Amino acid sequence: MDNLISLVNKIQRACTALGDHGEASALPTLWDSLPAIAVVGGQSSGKSSVLESIVGKDFLPRGSGIVTRRPLVLQLHKSDEGSREYAEFLHLPRKRFTDFAAVRKEIQDETDRETGRTKQISSVPIHLSIYSPNVVNLTLIDLPGLTKVAVEGQPESIVQDIENMVRSYIEKPNCIILAISPANQDLATSDAIKISREVDPTGERTLGVLTKIDLMDKGTDAVDILEGKSYRLKFPWVGVVNRSQADINKNVDMIAARRREREYFSSTPEYRHLAHRMGSEHLAKMLSKHLETVIKSRIPGIQSLINKTIAELETELSRLGKPIAADAGGKLYTIMEICRLFDQNFREHLDGVRTGGDKVYNVFDNQLPAALKRLQFDRQLSMENIRKLITEADGYQPHLIAPEQGYRRLIESTLVTIRGPAEAAVDATHSILKDLVHKAMSETPELKQYPALRVEVGNAAIESLERMRDQSKKATLQLVDMECCYLTVEFFRKLPQDVDKGGSATQSIFDRYNDSYLRRIGRKYSFVLRKYGLRYFAPLDSKVHCLLSSP
Repeated sequence: MDNLISLVNKIQRACTALGDHGEASALPTLWDSLPAIAVVGGQSSGKSSVLESIVGKDFLPRGSGIVTRRPLVLQLHKSDEGSREYAEFLHLPRKRFTDFAAVRKEIQDETDRETGRTKQISSVPIHLSIYSPNVVNLTLIDLPGLTKVAVEGQPESIVQDIENMVRSYIEKPNCIILAISPANQDLATSDAIKISREVDPTGERTLGVLTKIDLMDKGTDAVDILEGKSYRLKFPWVGVVNRSQADINKNVDMIAARRREREYFSSTPEYRHLAHRMGSEHLAKMLSKHLETVIKSRIPGIQSLINKTIAELETELSRLGKPIAADAGGKLYTIMEICRLFDQNFREHLDGVRTGGDKVYNVFDNQLPAALKRLQFDRQLSMENIRKLITEADGYQPHLIAPEQGYRRLIESTLVTIRGPAEAAVDATHSILKDLVHKAMSETPELKQYPALRVEVGNAAIESLERMRDQSKKATLQLVDMECCYLTVEFFRKLPQDVDKGGSATQSIFDRYNDSYLRRIGRKYSFVLRKYGLRYFAPLDSKVHCLLSSP
């Protein structure tokens, strides 16, 4: 069982190192699930003297007003007989204190480091471990003493702040409450009993300790309280007799104080029948045994919570990824490796390994051809446009059928409409690639570990796509212009019909117009040429037919 308390002590130290000390904003509630004994009492109730009696050493700060301004997690470890006594602080892991006066000073200094040299309080605990053959395995949490009035230098809220801090510890179901009450005051006014009753009405988690029994008025005693008649708890009350202030000033050691305490209870007639369960030595053994029992009953729940917490933290670590090197070269390598993984995911989208890349093919296989088929070439090649172009052409041209300028203007005015679908195809491809960039980023878990790098990679990829879009538009329009400069009649023969006029989108002009119709068009074309004095082109009707029907 002693090993159980030591194991819980180690878990508590680990929780504090990880920032989990029972606050609502801390990490998982592992601290809350660990059984602990919280020492509660008002100012001047003898709380510090009880703790020092259990340990057997003078090590706690003393003075007037609020002396304990931070929770002190006191872990006692029983060492082998004859071994040297020493203390260790969690914030000074490699330093051992054999002088307990230095322990008191370090508690004061560490409190000032957190709160400043003011009288403020802090909920961040101080961890102190004491190793001695004269102690039992035990863990106690010394909380600031409850007060009713703020003294000079303290804010008005200090009374409520201390109560809230104490309450945050003792209201947890795994906390054992050690309520310290002075016997020379009315128990009904005890701060410890009052707040303990509020969080533990049945008294199942409360252990009562009565101090200053030897200072009670003559003719009075605390027998009714110690026997549980005045205020009953589940566990018996324990009475202690601490050193007086005069004893402390005379440096009376703890061994002599404990001997005097035993003599007091055994020699006082009112308490002689209770002497076997009175005193600080009995209190320490009872607390250790009770803590062992509670820990044993909580083992399954603690183990389950630890396993759950480990699984959650491993998942979080897996999401965060591996740590990077501290040197510049290692950081650069990590960045390049993450960028390589992002590039690989992006390429897999384009290559069809991942979804999304097929939309690029759809632009060229379906969207662009459909847009070209919707172009109204027939309007550009109507008889009115042909007549207008021939009318505007003049001079003698060394061509067989018609003036070259009219022919070229007819072609160019028709093919220039292809620029619109070509630019739209570039924009559609650009939009798809942007979506693939975002997909590849979301599918690269390494980028989630570094949000700033994720933003920079995304911005660089989008900027690159914007630059490539402008270059692609320029190159695409150059291709259209190149095609406008050299076109054969074969192009016109395979132009799609105007779907709006009821034709088939896959039917060419050659299929739509039969041989007789093409000849009729040729005769009309030759009539227009002759009308405007271009009779030297003969025989025009047959040549036009050959031009339109030749492959």
